[in-house]
Amino acid sequence: MAMNEPKEDINLDNIESSEWRDSIEYVIQNRGEKRTSQLLKELETYAYSAGVEIPFSANTPYINTIPVDKQHVFPGSINTEKRIRSLIRWNAMSMVVKANKEENGIGGHISTYASAATLYEVGFNHFFRARSEDHEGDSIYIQGHTAPGVYSRAFLEGRITEDQLTNFRRELKEGGGLSSYPHPWLMPDFWEFPTVSMGLGPLMAIYQARFNRYLEDRGLKKPSDAKVWAFLGDGETDEPETLGSISLAAREKLDNLIFVINCNLQRLDGPVRGNGNIVQELEASFRGVGWNVIKVLWGGDWDKLLAKDKDGLLVKRMNELIDGESQKLSIADGAYIRKHFFGKYPELLEMVKDYSDEQLEKMRRGGHDAEKVYSAYKSATDHKGAPTVILVRT
Repeated sequence: MAMNEPKEDINLDNIESSEWRDSIEYVIQNRGEKRTSQLLKELETYAYSAGVEIPFSANTPYINTIPVDKQHVFPGSINTEKRIRSLIRWNAMSMVVKANKEENGIGGHISTYASAATLYEVGFNHFFRARSEDHEGDSIYIQGHTAPGVYSRAFLEGRITEDQLTNFRRELKEGGGLSSYPHPWLMPDFWEFPTVSMGLGPLMAIYQARFNRYLEDRGLKKPSDAKVWAFLGDGETDEPETLGSISLAAREKLDNLIFVINCNLQRLDGPVRGNGNIVQELEASFRGVGWNVIKVLWGGDWDKLLAKDKDGLLVKRMNELIDGESQKLSIADGAYIRKHFFGKYPELLEMVKDYSDEQLEKMRRGGHDAEKVYSAYKSATDHKGAPTVILVRT
């Protein structure tokens, strides 16, 4: 508060803000979301015509796009799927470690799949469809560095052998091995698309979706609800090919295309945006050209706190986060989280006074909550008129 700002003005601002929030809530409850959106747009236009300078923003708040009351019901068994996911994640890690013990410097990636396991497993268990007599099947562009996790799942399914796992990145070893990354030339019976080089995955996914729609529009193949899924990491979005054709996808209204970007905030050589926010940056890029954007940032552990956040202070604190701070909080203990995240505002400390440090430490990011991920995927597959990008924080 400025030293010369009267306290009465501050109180008046609070009352005025509260009255406007109450009015908007009334319209939402009694006239619906469409009328609310229309009314806000009319107010914005009126303010512009009156000379009010409204700062432009292509961003929505740094919270989940789908509110709790509109979240789709998860159809699977949380505990069973978590157990399977844990086994796959463990095998993915151990195969890379074992390969490097047997042959020094063989390389491989551990943390990529460790962060993205829920994203893939929800897809495999509930959304991805294989080719059959009745369906042409979905096209899945796998992020190259998550290959160990896909191999690990295939091992549990009995599709590849233990010898092949042991010979990761050594295809010519006795008993056969596994290629470093997805490529049908190296493993034609396993991989369908090459994805790891120079942003090829997302670029090819866009043109695959466009070609599918081209054939349908000209009667060269039957219309289908088949989807093209592209999984990528936040770091690789800096490659020019990754985002180079996203405007084409929007212009062509490719609602058969879904991008899933694993925002673990980390690239091979450091943070993606240590002093910035890659999720918000990507949201602006995709929304700016007309994509449907779904953000999955906070796990269900945060829902109760957000429900208490009547004045928007918790959302304000979330909006203030930069990725370097988020990374520190992800490895910090509960006492640190209480002090440095909630402690910035006394009201937030009061909000979590009944939470133990252990509870605060275990509060998940959205990408590790299968229910949140499922709801985002369901909304994406149902969306019409534009491609969808799901920005998931892990």
